[in-house]
This record gives sequence, C-alpha cells and structure tokens, in this order.
Amino acid sequence: MKQPASAAHSPQQWITEGNTALGIELGSTRIKAVLIGPDHAPLASGGYDWQNRFENGIWTYPLDDVWKGLQASFSSLSVQVQEQYGVPLVKIGALGISAMMHGYLAFDSNGEQLVPFRTWRNVITEQAAAILTEKFDFNIPQRWSIAHLYQAILNKEPHISQIAFLTTLAGYVHWKLTGVKVLGVGDASGVFPIHSETGDYDELRIRQFEELARKDGFTQRLSDLLPQVLTAGDAAGVLTPEGAKLLDPSGQLLPGVPLCPPEGDAGTGMTATNSVAEKTGNISAGTSIFAMIVLERPLSRVYPEIDMVTTPTGKPTAMVHCNNCTSDLDAWVRVFSQAMIALGIQKSKAELYDAFYYEALKGSPDCAGLLSYNYYSGEPITGLEEGRPLFVRTPGSDLTFANFARTLLYATIATLKIGMDLLAEEQVHVTTLLGHGGLFKTKGVGQALMASALHTPVAVMETAGEGGAWGIALLAAYLREKQKNQTLEQFLSDCVFSSMNSESISPDPEAEAGFAEYMKRYHAGLAIERAAVEYLK
Repeated sequence: MKQPASAAHSPQQWITEGNTALGIELGSTRIKAVLIGPDHAPLASGGYDWQNRFENGIWTYPLDDVWKGLQASFSSLSVQVQEQYGVPLVKIGALGISAMMHGYLAFDSNGEQLVPFRTWRNVITEQAAAILTEKFDFNIPQRWSIAHLYQAILNKEPHISQIAFLTTLAGYVHWKLTGVKVLGVGDASGVFPIHSETGDYDELRIRQFEELARKDGFTQRLSDLLPQVLTAGDAAGVLTPEGAKLLDPSGQLLPGVPLCPPEGDAGTGMTATNSVAEKTGNISAGTSIFAMIVLERPLSRVYPEIDMVTTPTGKPTAMVHCNNCTSDLDAWVRVFSQAMIALGIQKSKAELYDAFYYEALKGSPDCAGLLSYNYYSGEPITGLEEGRPLFVRTPGSDLTFANFARTLLYATIATLKIGMDLLAEEQVHVTTLLGHGGLFKTKGVGQALMASALHTPVAVMETAGEGGAWGIALLAAYLREKQKNQTLEQFLSDCVFSSMNSESISPDPEAEAGFAEYMKRYHAGLAIERAAVEYLK
C-alpha cells in the first residue's frame, strides 16, 4: 500500500498517538475488529464468534449478544495490540461501525426495544414487499426494513403505535456509541429507496408510503422514524463517555473519537475491494452471498430478484442477494470432522476445508448427476419462504468425494447465478469481479468456480480475508484523512489500492459448460426443494 508522509513513525507511535482508524463489523457469524495505521494496512484484529437464533418463528440476535460480542472483539484486539506492540490501546483516531444490512430494529420514545431484532434472514414480509413494490414501481425485497415495518402494520402488531425510531443493526450500535441517529447512505438504501440525485430517502415514495399506511391506521410520519442519511466522509458524531464504556468496560478507551457514518456489509465489501466506481463489482460470499455492480445507467425495468441500493457515496448499485451460501457446506465439514475424530484422526479446521475445496477442483465439471440445495432459510430469488438443506442423486450418479465436494460448492453459487443472468441480459458487464469472504479463503478454488459460473474473471486481493471490518476502517480513515474535494474513489485508488496486489482467475471453458449443465438440473430440481418445504415440517 502507498505510505503517506505521515506514516514515517513506528506502529507503536501510531497507536500511542492515535494515528489509527478502527473498524468493527457485526457479520452473520463473527464480529470482527480491525485496527489500521496511516498506511491503511491492518495492525491488529480481534473477533468474536456468534450465531443467530430461531425463536418463535423469527431469526434474531438478542441485543445483549450484540454488546457481549462487541466488547469481546474490542478486548481481544486490545490484547493483541499490547502483546504485539507493547503499548495499550487507549486512543483511536477514527472509528466506524458496520453490520449486516436490512432487518427491523424498532424502539419507543424511551429508547426501549419493542420487538426482537428481525434479521435479513427472515422471509416473513411477502405481502408487504409485494404491495410496496407495486406502489413504488421499485423492488422492495422482503429483507428491507420498510417491508418489515409495513408487514407489522398489516398484521396490526400492538407495538406499531409505540414506534419512535427504526434503524438497522449498524445504526443501533452507532446510536448507542454516539447518541446520534444516522445511517450511511449504503445502509440506508436497505431501509428505504434512495433518490439517486438527492442521496436521501425518496420523498415521493415517503409520501406514497404514508398514504398507504394511513389506510391501515398508521398515522405517524415515516421521516420522523428513520435515521438521517449521511454519505462517506461526513462527520457522524463522536464516541461519548457512555459509548466508550459500552465498547470497553475496562475504562481504558478514551472518548471523543470521531465516527464515520455507520454502513452495511455491502458498502464495506465494496470499499474493501475498491469497487465503488461505475462499472466495478464485487462478490461477498459467507453465510449469505451477494454481488454488487455499480451501474452507469438505470436498469430497463423492475426485477424482484435485484435490489437497487447504493455505494457509500450514493451511486446506484445493482445487488443480487441470496440468503444462503456456506452454512450447508460448513455443516458437512463438521460431519466429516466428527467421522475423522471417531477414527482417531486429528486434522485442523483449515485442513478439512482445504481438502473439500481442493478435491472439488478434481470433480466432474457438471458434478456427474449430483445435486445440492443449501437452503437453511427461505430464498426469495427462487420463491421459497423456508429452506430445507437437501442432497439429491440418482442411482446412476457418480458419488465420489470430489464430485460431492464440487456439488456443495456449486450450491453456494447457483442461486446467485440466477440473478446475475438477469443483469447479463440487461447488458450490465464488468471486466473483473472482486471476491471476498469465506468462500474465497482457500486459494484459487471458490475463485475459479465463480469465474466459470459467471463467465467473468474473478480477482481476490491480498486483504480479502480482512473483509468488511477493514472496509469500515477505511471509511473511518477517509473521514479523518481526506483532502479537500477528494472523493472516496480517489482516496481508495490513490492512497489505499495503488500498490496492492490481486490475483485474477479467468473462466475455464470446460468448467463453464459443466456449470451450465448443473444449472439445468438445478432449475429442474427446485420442485424437489419446494416439496421438501411443504412436506418436511
């Protein structure tokens, strides 16, 4: 990375002087904190593993778990800083919070949570999403906060009359740390449609919603409930003494740290892959999988399979989001791990994953008749309200470990492929897609399969493993370091990525043909998945 003149001191001095930026991202399975110096390279990181819960028909995370995880992540980061550099983490130059987009966090006028957090994983707002999509002439996915709000209104849920504030997970944490109710525009674009020219909530659609909601007895002004929209580089408050204590109960962390606007994991993924300019794109693949393409022109029509969101600076972006990616693969790896332990064979988690991934490359390009659905939850792109993980084969299929592993990896990509094909029909193309997330950790495998599936070269940067936590740290650094009139695109290209290496893999014709055959079988087999949802209760 390009090192600015201000980076002449040692990491110990950077940390002591607060010449740093901290990014914290609350992902689906891990909360991660990354501290960077003025050269924008990671100095230290900390993390905490967590999982959503399925309670009373809702995928949720208790807010107590949010703070337990944030404190553990910051504590482990602080320990690493002390051990590696011999100085305490007391002063931070800038801070940013990121989290899973979408969902529903509603609070009353006293700041009390009204109902459990409804995450992006819930597929319970089909009626509301359909009505709003038709009314707005704009795709409103079931995950979006406004769909959750309107569904609650349609359901006449008792808490509706008490709502005073509606936000996302990143917006909630930011609010508690700063006292400020704001969202970065990228995260806000998963709450309510953003007007491409104003970079704020679409006023016409705000009025349309209020008119619609009044007919169902909801008379509150929507604009009074939503966080203020900010763009990258805007000041978004400072860490209060109460916020500092929330993040670091030891009392060591000093308050007064400036915060950048809180962002969603889509925006931080775009930032972490330098995919914020027009005609750039990236794929984030972990518990869920989504592709983001920054558009140079509007799509010709509304697609229920494609979200219209924005970059952290408000540029219109097409998002293909799938609820399910690696969870089923992870489950199978655990099963094989248990079998090996039963046989007295000790292998690390990393070794087991590498075995699955590298053997998958040896499998038949079309998986030799095997078929897998990785649906732990519903999947709107294929019209499923619930999921049932399935592995299907015919008696004549060639069941080998290599074909089995390849089938599981193909399943992580298949639903994304359906949405990406629609963008291809719209003549939306990028020269290279940047990949990041767990699917790309084993060098060259997920990358190669993705490239062939999407007929597009896929590149992975050397920082791909740091993911969105590094991305929000960069947005915090941009707030702190940006020069007059310097755009985010310029900052990333000139100050962060100018000397960063990436490795690109192009599509393989044989693998392209094999994946196409697999997709024919995948489309035909969706009837099996639907039957499983209907009959396996």
